[in-house]
Amino acid sequence: MITTLLQATPGGGGLMSFLPMILIVVVFYFFMIRPQMKKQKDHKKYIEELGVNSKIVTTAGIHGRIVEVSETTFLVDVGSGVKIRFDKSAVALDASKAANGETVKK
Repeated sequence: MITTLLQATPGGGGLMSFLPMILIVVVFYFFMIRPQMKKQKDHKKYIEELGVNSKIVTTAGIHGRIVEVSETTFLVDVGSGVKIRFDKSAVALDASKAANGETVKK
């Protein structure tokens, strides 16, 4: 009985056996990788557009206004004359757009 089961398996299913794996990779790309790449691109573009007197919110939740812009950092006034230097990557995209009154695309 075991020998008949082994003989009954198809021997030439090359592409058909890889089709489910290919479909999983395609679905993973379109639902995970591509949206993440688009979000990173949008964040980078937004950070480049920020300038002096723009309101921002950091990923830590600190609200402030940009006082100085350098190549990789912002000097942010957080109130009462307290200024903190933040890396540009610490700016939260959606929260900062909301603080500036811009519409946030989902």
